[in-house]
Amino acid sequence: MAIFDDLEAEQDRLEEILGGLGDARWAAPSAAPGWTVADVVLHLAQSEEAVVASADGVSLRVGPGSGSTVDQIMDDLVRAERAAPSLIFQRWRAARRAAVGALRAADPGRPLSWVEAPLKPATMATTRLAEHWAHGLDITGPLGIPFPDTDRLRHVAWLAHRSLPYAFALAGAGTHDVACDLTAPGGTDRWRFGPEDAGSRISGPAAAFCRVAAQRLPPGESGLQASGPHGAAALRLLRTYAA
Repeated sequence: MAIFDDLEAEQDRLEEILGGLGDARWAAPSAAPGWTVADVVLHLAQSEEAVVASADGVSLRVGPGSGSTVDQIMDDLVRAERAAPSLIFQRWRAARRAAVGALRAADPGRPLSWVEAPLKPATMATTRLAEHWAHGLDITGPLGIPFPDTDRLRHVAWLAHRSLPYAFALAGAGTHDVACDLTAPGGTDRWRFGPEDAGSRISGPAAAFCRVAAQRLPPGESGLQASGPHGAAALRLLRTYAA
């Protein structure tokens, strides 16, 4: 399935970048608040290990009575397991390969446990691609390393649009049809999501759309256009994750 191949390709790109970093750069601040580059990679390793656990039948849902947010839990896990960069790199490399293998082997129709709600393997893979891409930005941006946009962002854009009903519900804003008309990174192809006759719409560069959804770019600085009665709210609530 294409999503599994594209997830591997996104991870391969990040592995090549990480393999060229010295210890000083691993210890440098990332764009993720409070985390170094090593912390970001450790978080990715822990998340991939969670994918494997989910495929093995472990429940990963965080109940409403836990008293902690997902972000707090993730930060606590990183702080508890910090290690030398070489060990973190090795751990992530092993985890990411195991996770892709587990997702490929899983029953495609059986949802796997995840933080907020079960996800089918292909959707789980899409969330993993989105997270590796977003954290790739966190790593490469502060270090000044090129990280060009690719057509793999189509998966991220699809996920962001698919998550809009959840985002509206979380905000108590009802349910609304919103179409997205996005320009692919190459500048020629168009990616369209949602009903053509939707009364609300978001349009503009897919790269900006994905960055807004990943909370890496403020909507007002994105250059995206929102129209219709619910377009602006959709742009404000856009996300690629549940938390």
